[in-house]
Amino acid sequence: MPTFIYHGKDDKDIKVSKTVEATDRYAVYEIARNNGHTVTSIDEQKKHSLKAIFNIQRLEYLMSRVKDDELVMVTRNLGSMLVAGLPLSRALSVIERQSKNPRLKGVMSDIREKINEGSQFYEALEAYPKVFSNLYIAMVRAGEESGGLSEALKTLSVQMERSSNLKKKIKGAMIYPAIVIVILVIIGILMMIFVMPSITGTFKSLDVELPTTTKILITVSDFMAANTVATLIGLISFVLGGIYFLRTKAGHITTSYIIPKLPVIGKIAKEVNAARTSRTLSSLLSSGVDVIRALNITEEVVQNVFYKKIIAEAAVRVEKGTPLSEVFIEREDLYPVLVGEMILVGEETGDISHMLHELAIFYENEVEQKTKDLSTIIEPILMVVIGGAVGFFALAMIAPIYSIGDSI
Repeated sequence: MPTFIYHGKDDKDIKVSKTVEATDRYAVYEIARNNGHTVTSIDEQKKHSLKAIFNIQRLEYLMSRVKDDELVMVTRNLGSMLVAGLPLSRALSVIERQSKNPRLKGVMSDIREKINEGSQFYEALEAYPKVFSNLYIAMVRAGEESGGLSEALKTLSVQMERSSNLKKKIKGAMIYPAIVIVILVIIGILMMIFVMPSITGTFKSLDVELPTTTKILITVSDFMAANTVATLIGLISFVLGGIYFLRTKAGHITTSYIIPKLPVIGKIAKEVNAARTSRTLSSLLSSGVDVIRALNITEEVVQNVFYKKIIAEAAVRVEKGTPLSEVFIEREDLYPVLVGEMILVGEETGDISHMLHELAIFYENEVEQKTKDLSTIIEPILMVVIGGAVGFFALAMIAPIYSIGDSI
């Protein structure tokens, strides 16, 4: 006989769950009624099922994550539903039912339960720091306290969408050169291990003085061919070591220092940080967050170590009465001149958030245009690199032929 678990409430409105054996679901309702229970849901236990052995829903929850685009859509939809007059709990329930992401469904369900128990929305969000950033929580809190939660969510969705688009454009511009360089390295290694030994063997058998380039190529090829496994392990270790180093504090400081100083890319990096700083500050200030708190949150949003220091210094100096613009004007080595000047205008007109908003739009458009132009700049540079590698290889192979001709 099949086994069922029914969930419901007893006559004192207390939640109950009971496992029973019954011929079908209709019989379960009869058993529950005889027990004095009202049924809200029924689950059938299947024997020897994978779900009975493992908690599949829990595994799916742990293995999934909430993507930036999903969070943007959730935020925008929540704001729209609140504007339409839906209670927050009801809006969260709609999001939960619509979502296909197990983690997002679980998070929305837990937040809804916390709100029904009397928690504030921002307090419920604080339980999920990996899903909701400090920026998100601060803007929601400011929206709740000011009575403009729907407007705060709308502003937040725009902020997150613009930041996400900026990230995608930068990554998209870097994919093409990264793929070309990786393929070039792989082809070079394969040629050194499998192709070069058969060619250089001929040169070795001849009693002639080989050019320096050919000697270098032969030495490298012989080492790689004789130590193929060690070469591959060394290459993999080098790549993994580089990735590990970049994730360390020293690696983060190194990249933070080098990237803004690179030609072309450095200027884009400065404008990206200017756009991110302006957008974050504008969103927080327009939502009612005080300047010091807004600067502290912005410090967490920016990734570059040296930009973090500037914003932290700005928070300290503003608290002492220094104008916000002064710090950015002094650091024109990292922030473009326009940033400090626009903030100064905002301070004089009493509308800093609006000026920061305009500044963010300007630099986001600048970055978008420069990332489009970057591909046209990178292509000739890659051609030079590839041409140099091919030229070196060709010179190393052709030069010995002339040496042999001279010796005849």
